[in-house]
Amino acid sequence: MEKRWVLKTQGGKEENEKLAKDLNIDNVLANLLVQRGIKTFDQAKAFFRPELKDLYDPFLMKDMDLAVKRIEKAIKNNENILVYGDYDVDGTTSVALMYSFLKDIYDNVGFYVPDRYSEGYGISMQGVQFAQDNEFTLVIALDCGIKANEKIEYARCNGVDFIICDHHFPGEELPKAVAVLDAKREDCSYPFTDLSGCGVGFKLIQAYALNNNIDSDQLIPYLDLVVVSIASDIVPIIDENRILAHYGLIQLNKSPREGLKSIINLAGLKEKNITIDDIVFKIGPRINAAGRMESATEAVELLLANNSRQAKVAANSINYFNDARKNIDRTITQDALSILAKDEFSERKSTVLYNHNWHKGVVGIVASRLIETYYRPTVILTASNGLATGSARSVVGFDIYQAIESCSDLLENFGGHMYAAGLTLQIDKIEEFAKRFEKYVSEHIEEGQLIPQVDIDSVLELDKINNKFYRILKQFQPFGPENMAPVFVTKNVADSGESRIVGASKEHLKLSLIQESTPFLNFPAIAFQQASVFDFIKSGDFFDICYAIEENNFRGVSNLQLNIKDIKVNSKIEIQ
Repeated sequence: MEKRWVLKTQGGKEENEKLAKDLNIDNVLANLLVQRGIKTFDQAKAFFRPELKDLYDPFLMKDMDLAVKRIEKAIKNNENILVYGDYDVDGTTSVALMYSFLKDIYDNVGFYVPDRYSEGYGISMQGVQFAQDNEFTLVIALDCGIKANEKIEYARCNGVDFIICDHHFPGEELPKAVAVLDAKREDCSYPFTDLSGCGVGFKLIQAYALNNNIDSDQLIPYLDLVVVSIASDIVPIIDENRILAHYGLIQLNKSPREGLKSIINLAGLKEKNITIDDIVFKIGPRINAAGRMESATEAVELLLANNSRQAKVAANSINYFNDARKNIDRTITQDALSILAKDEFSERKSTVLYNHNWHKGVVGIVASRLIETYYRPTVILTASNGLATGSARSVVGFDIYQAIESCSDLLENFGGHMYAAGLTLQIDKIEEFAKRFEKYVSEHIEEGQLIPQVDIDSVLELDKINNKFYRILKQFQPFGPENMAPVFVTKNVADSGESRIVGASKEHLKLSLIQESTPFLNFPAIAFQQASVFDFIKSGDFFDICYAIEENNFRGVSNLQLNIKDIKVNSKIEIQ
């Protein structure tokens, strides 16, 4: 698939040179900092050396004082407290965090995770009924609830109070809960609006700790859960999230809770320095698999495991679910691709597919996989409880939430973010929804957004890459949205004569590259899924590459290599 190469806006020469001199670093590295809004020595220090003391005062969040007072009242009056969360990674880590914190200081605590299939997303009437039947008078809802006005009002009228800890966009009217903690509400002046759901939960326990003289160091063990939520929910890893993710990774690597340790072992990460990518691709999917295939309650129980034996049993069960999930999503993806190969779909700028037999738990994954082949906003639907329900995924720069919102009169409910959303509608309205969605996308998407884009941070000569350069580059971690691993472009490189095709299916390239300006410097590189250009590379002609720099460890030997994102001849680079 053709890709657009887009070079990000570069900092001014004088600005870059001054920062490079102040920090004693290469101009290219200084430019990366300027692109991230870091222009002074002090800002660079805060970026490279995050400090827990720089976390914001949790009481800056609207209603935080009310939430803390209500929890204190519940504990004082010996009330039953129910911790309620969504069934994905953010929700289950949120439940584990809040439940384990409260359980350490108070006995009358339970938790509840809705069933994806019988209850659906968010606060359910079954969940409210469970609280009533079991005499829970306070429910702390995490990663959900911001639009559950009717259910929360029903609960209130029946003696059940709610505290909402959410990070999704509110509707026009907030639910009548005791407290609504959501930095995205218009009347909230909290300095950072992109916390994960678990991050909002962490701010609540931080506030409770401050109000009750609990040492802040006692909160550090919860950060392994927070970083798993941050990575898995794909929130920006900047500002407060950068601090939480930085220390969360330290906790995850040095002293993870038993449940996460078992997943780390099963994922083959035991001897590795775990990164955000490892969470996104190996840890998060395993936690998610329980809610996709069976019940997310098992994921919470894993995260709450108190000993290695209990954790190992739970982790093995979840790993089984993950293997089953991979088989199912692979089959459904192939079904969907065969449908999209038909002529009637060839000119469309969006994808909307429905099949009542598809597994509800994997439709979001399938939507993402389809975008790898048909790069356009995608909605995948299946049948559940007499309705069509599913997930939407978007392409760079296009707000799929707004596209879905434009069809809201056809929907039973919907929610989500710019790049991912969920929706439910009557089955007989799918055809009309597909037409309206396609019309909206066609009118609002730019042609360039329908071509995969490689965002390039900087031009770089190969002879600039050395151990010092990479040592500083590593300190830009943790990488993630709004602080992605830097991608560089180098023009006029060629095969040194040692490049070859590798991989079980001969699908990858292992390259040894030289640059026209430095023909005696060989640089190793890997190009996944790009074996189709091998014949050209072996011809000896020059070409251009864009790539990330990484450390390759093989048989105890470590060296730098280029992870090539794309290869072009005489590339045209757009300027952002």
